[in-house]
Amino acid sequence: MHVKMILPALTEAKSPFFRPIKYSLFPPLGLATLAGYLPPSAQVTIQDEHVERLDLDDSPDLVVIQVYITSARRAYEIADHYRAKGAHVCLGGLHVTALPGEAARHADTIFLGPGEDTWPAFLADWDSGNPGKLYQSRERTLCGMPRPRRDLIKRHLYLVPNSIVVSRGCPHHCDFCYKEGFFRGGKSFYTQAVDAALAEIESLPGRHLFFLDDNLFGSPRFAAALFDGMRGMGRIWQAAGTVQAVLAPGLLEKAAACGLRSLFVGFETLSVENLRAQHKNQNLDRDYALAIRRLHDNGVMINASFVFGMDDDDEMVFDRTVEWAIRQGIETATFHILTPYPGTALYERMAVEGRITSHEWDLYDTRHVVYRPARMTAEQLQSGYWRAYREFYRWSSIFQAAWAQPGWGERLRHVAYAGGWKKFEPLWDFIIRSKRVTNLMPLLERVLEGGSPRATVNSALTAGQENYGTREVAD
Repeated sequence: MHVKMILPALTEAKSPFFRPIKYSLFPPLGLATLAGYLPPSAQVTIQDEHVERLDLDDSPDLVVIQVYITSARRAYEIADHYRAKGAHVCLGGLHVTALPGEAARHADTIFLGPGEDTWPAFLADWDSGNPGKLYQSRERTLCGMPRPRRDLIKRHLYLVPNSIVVSRGCPHHCDFCYKEGFFRGGKSFYTQAVDAALAEIESLPGRHLFFLDDNLFGSPRFAAALFDGMRGMGRIWQAAGTVQAVLAPGLLEKAAACGLRSLFVGFETLSVENLRAQHKNQNLDRDYALAIRRLHDNGVMINASFVFGMDDDDEMVFDRTVEWAIRQGIETATFHILTPYPGTALYERMAVEGRITSHEWDLYDTRHVVYRPARMTAEQLQSGYWRAYREFYRWSSIFQAAWAQPGWGERLRHVAYAGGWKKFEPLWDFIIRSKRVTNLMPLLERVLEGGSPRATVNSALTAGQENYGTREVAD
């Protein structure tokens, strides 16, 4: 049996929004995880359209495509192509779960929700010659799950090949969250056993890790046990967490002690009214400035997430947010235009109010306005979003934010990280297209450690490809 697994491009390479540095970060770990359930006799290939041209001339027996909203059009094109060739096509992912009727027109089988229980059920039906048309996830557990087939991943094409997921979902329920609807009908947050997570971490070569979990700190008990187990491994790692988790006594310290050096944090908005309206209750009555100080005091850089266009936002929100972020010394920021994804409470509310202005899924990328804002025009929201990026990543802003750091080592790291992410994209583009992106891993590790990157720049660019030569706790 020949099984082909495909991650279609979220943004096409010819698009002005395609940034090689962004789309070459992580391999398709979800597909590699599904591949782990396949029998050893299966011929399996994984292709990621962000980093390679798809081979559409082959004739697999089974095609599995992961679908996000902005890749839906492309995913359906690929699905129709392979169905015409006689392949059995499976579609799953966030967009399929949100709009199963739409996806079913392009597939032989669709999967709703996470695949830990539905994918094995499908494979059993496939082997018996009677595959179903729809599988809905009900049982949520990561216990006993096989490890991802990392041998199928082309590591040299990714800056961060050591990505890992040790939990699913998030215990919080924000109205605008794209993944909120994905976990309906069962647990919305669950974890591996700590022993299994530590064993997978140990199996990964090199030092650097990136946890792709939506909220690695979602279970404080699991997180604390995981961080205790990682002590002494010599890892440097990045992850995502919440303001609430950062303020929790002791947990951040455990994370930093075992190698946390950068955390993605969803601040989202400085408006209490916006937080209430979007039911982001975990941020209510939280001291953002204190959370930032705690992160910096523990040597952890911040990638702050902000969303523009909530109903309490007017056209002053952009400058106000950027000025605050710079003053706080935030290293990097990710800005978004509020997007009413299908399947979310935000979408349902805006649809009832008649405020959604486009159902062209390619535009649902948090860079376009697809609804009528409450206190500004769509044009003001669009232009303000781009202005926020320009202002935050000006060299003067980077240096000003860096000066808020406590010492020269932290200031140099700030400039290297923020400047390297946004100011040297032509260099990144050249390195990525020359298939040498993993050569930059020593540089990334050095910057995350807090040392000056200057001594490693030349060696990182010229070195050969690097050979990235207990307790039971589960929720």
